[in-house]
This record gives sequence, C-alpha cells and structure tokens, in this order.
Amino acid sequence: MKELKKYALDLCVVEKEFPRDGYVLLKLNNPQGALPEMRAGQFVELLIAGSSETFLRRPISINYVDKEKGLLWLLIHVVGNGTKYMSGLNVGDTINCVLPLGNGFSMPEGEGKKVLLVGGGVGTAPLLYYGKCLKEAGHTPSFLLGGRSAGDLMQLDLFEAIGNVYTTTEDATLGEKGFVTNHSILNKEQFDLIATCGPKPMMKAVAAWARTANCECEVSLENMMACGVGACLCCVEKDGEGHNVCVCKEGPVFNSKKLNW
Repeated sequence: MKELKKYALDLCVVEKEFPRDGYVLLKLNNPQGALPEMRAGQFVELLIAGSSETFLRRPISINYVDKEKGLLWLLIHVVGNGTKYMSGLNVGDTINCVLPLGNGFSMPEGEGKKVLLVGGGVGTAPLLYYGKCLKEAGHTPSFLLGGRSAGDLMQLDLFEAIGNVYTTTEDATLGEKGFVTNHSILNKEQFDLIATCGPKPMMKAVAAWARTANCECEVSLENMMACGVGACLCCVEKDGEGHNVCVCKEGPVFNSKKLNW
C-alpha cells in the first residue's frame, strides 16, 4: 500500500458537538480546497498555538471523513492542557494540522469478508471510519463496543447505520454485562478479521481471543506520540523479536502477532 503524502494545513472548525461530558467532537474543513486522502486508522497532529505550557503537537485519531461535505471529524477526550485548548475552539476558529500520519487498518482482499471491530472508551473513534470504508468495499463490518456504563458509549446511531452493533457495560446498563471479551457474539459468529482500539489490557485480551479463534487481529496503539514522524522515539513498542518500533510511523495499527504481547 503506497504511502500517502503528508500536509500541514490550517483547518477551520465548522461544527462542534459535546457527545458526553469530557469529550468534544470537532468537524473541520480545509478553506483552501479539498481535504487530502486519509485512511482509517491514521491520525493527525494538532498544533496548540500560543501556549506557554504545551510545546508539542497533540495526536488525535481520525474519527470520520465525510467526503461529500469535505469534513474531517476528530473525537477528543479532554484530559490535559492540549485537549482543553481544542475543546475551547469555536466555529470559525482554525487549527494547524499535520495529516495524515501513520499506517491505518488493512482492507481485506476481495469482497464479503466478515470483520469485527472492537472498541473501548475513546478507542471506538477510529472504528467508525474504518467500518464505513469496509462497507463501501463490499465487506460486512460488525461492532463490539464496551464501556463502564451506557453513558460511556458514543456515536451508537452512527455505528448502527453501518453494521450490527453489540455492546457490553460493566454495570449492565446497556448490552451484556462484563467486558467485550465476555460477549456472547464471540462464541456465535466466525470472523475473517478482527480490529481493535482502546485500553491496552482490552486490546491484549482481544488479541489473545483472536489467537484461540485462529483469526487475524489488528490493534491500534495509543502510545504517547510527540512528533508523529518517528524522530523523537517516545512512542516505541517492543515487536515480537524484542526490537523497538515507532508506533507513530510503523503503526499505530499493527498485526497483533508482530508485537511482544
């Protein structure tokens, strides 16, 4: 798969939503023209302008690309000064973005493949666009989404418009009680590929289940990524041979068999 050209663009906020407490959804366009091509699973690096405390760009995964409207969606968990700055942007404001970065999810060959997309927390964000791309390519995506309670699960109506949605919550307020790896769908269906993003313990559990099911599994890591181009080495992960790999450049999506998990 060819590497996509990277751009540094001043994107404009055209819509802003708060899907739940502590999260903001920004929809951005490019006032200078069309958005560049982006793949599901890639990410962007956002400049926090005018901050005396936040010097480095902040990585945010691509939530969705609305090609008809020319919009890039970023679902942001507000946890620190950088993401607080993003949540304070208003419609009409601009933010400098370097995009697209990293390697995204695989697109299965042929058509009609059954793909299970497993997400937890804000890790559900990149699975929305991936599901859309899979459906457009003739595959059948299903979603298995987990959280502590019903309020943790966002964009469910958008996922449901793409494929079957299965949910788990730890307090049983939505879907089956427990973790995603406890859901009964895993014992009822067979899948050609599994993709997952969320807390690392959850992804490791999903990858372990995929091994027992003899199913290929891709994981999207959320290591701290400062530069986004493999220069600073703060995002390294051990591969299956014990070597360091840069998550920002060689990932963030990896086949789970290639990691030291």
